[in-house]
Amino acid sequence: MSNETQGSKVYLFSIVLIAVLGGLLFGYDTAVISGAEKGLQAFFIGAEDFQYTDISHGFTSASALIGCIIGSALSGIFASRLGRKRSLVLAGIFFFLSALGSYYPEFLFFEYGKPSRSLLAAFNLYRILGGMGVGLASAICPMYIAEVAPSNIRGKLVSWNQFAIIFGQLVVYFVNFLILGEHTNPVIERISSSIYSVGVESDPWTISTGWRYMFVSEAIPAGLFALLVCLVPETPRYLVLTGRDEKALHVLSRINGMERAREILAEIKSTVTQRTERLFAYGVLVIFIGCMLSVFQQVVGINAVLYFAPRIFESIHMGNPMLQTVIMGVINIVFTLLAVFTVERWGRKPLLISGSLGMAIGAFGVAIFNLVDGLPPIMAVLSVMIYSASFMFSWGPICWVLISEIFPNTIRGAAVAIAVAFQWIFNFIVSSSFLPMYNMSVGDMGEKFGHMFAYGLYGLMCVIAAIFVWRLVPETKGKTLEDMTKLWKKK
Repeated sequence: MSNETQGSKVYLFSIVLIAVLGGLLFGYDTAVISGAEKGLQAFFIGAEDFQYTDISHGFTSASALIGCIIGSALSGIFASRLGRKRSLVLAGIFFFLSALGSYYPEFLFFEYGKPSRSLLAAFNLYRILGGMGVGLASAICPMYIAEVAPSNIRGKLVSWNQFAIIFGQLVVYFVNFLILGEHTNPVIERISSSIYSVGVESDPWTISTGWRYMFVSEAIPAGLFALLVCLVPETPRYLVLTGRDEKALHVLSRINGMERAREILAEIKSTVTQRTERLFAYGVLVIFIGCMLSVFQQVVGINAVLYFAPRIFESIHMGNPMLQTVIMGVINIVFTLLAVFTVERWGRKPLLISGSLGMAIGAFGVAIFNLVDGLPPIMAVLSVMIYSASFMFSWGPICWVLISEIFPNTIRGAAVAIAVAFQWIFNFIVSSSFLPMYNMSVGDMGEKFGHMFAYGLYGLMCVIAAIFVWRLVPETKGKTLEDMTKLWKKK
């Protein structure tokens, strides 16, 4: 219980824990494709009314990201009109319906188990619906946490949202591993530059059923999230924006104690002189920096690795690719925890810059492995792990921390929506272009050229990202959300 001098940490952590389940679903939904994509590819290769190509599969693997763009773009409207809490409930419903629809896209309209162009369209629509849930959650979960958290632990609590995202990815890697069990991923044989066939030795269960179980497994955490988020309060800053000061004070007092709650309420009211302001009321620079943080988080190429991890490890020809994907997920968890426990001590900028340079080393390591013949496969595996781990203690959590806190109160809803929409647009571009680029074959190098080119490009983007952070991004460690309003007013 809260009192006059102290709030209830149990209350704060319980509502944050429920909010970060949205992050877990974000990770689960975006990474479930990593285990399912080869079975899904083999299923639709069997269609008789169209040819399922690399481009088709790249789009299908990334189609959820179209929903992410829509959901994140609309998140500002939902956050402002429905509130942060009800927007999260809506996200949970989208997750749940998408899990069921992706499992059984034939529902009502199509013959079960018969691939066709129309069925592919239906499947992609269900994935887009789930993506809308991800888009809403990706913008509103960190916003919710930032608006309820005390400034001295805000970075740490928002970082827990990224931990939940990575934990969700680890969970689904493990779930996919268990679902596959004794079965094997299908063998896909190339017929021409972008056309494939399914090898006769492929496991029919994986093609017909395995990928369905992987998608429907998300229904359990999605339903739980939609129910639990009904129990959390609305954020104090949204309550003030909508004229409900007494309710805002009640929530603040339970978190901070009554004395500090009155001070915070006064600070909020002093910066919320009107409900909304023009998007560029504080200049173009703050919007530019927020959007470019999102762009760089994607163009460094991490999601191409996360979504296609088993395929990448398979191309290296060393051990069980699904098991290596699980190991990568565990490493990702460890390094995300590093960010959680150092973000308030070391600051945002040092973590972003060091992570960018670590990613560059890992990406260039994979590029060199594919450029120089005779290097041991362990070099490529370790380089992928270094690349992924460096992202997890830097751009993974810290980008979300900065986006949730860098914008002034009166434009935060709209500005976060635009920044996160940029993130998903570039996520879609990177993810949908990865397979055609990765499989690009040139001269004597064959497909190794595509592998080298993809990772060389991502390594270059990592270096540019480090320079961008060093020159333009302000440090927000220890500042209140109201301090950010004052910072941008000065600029």
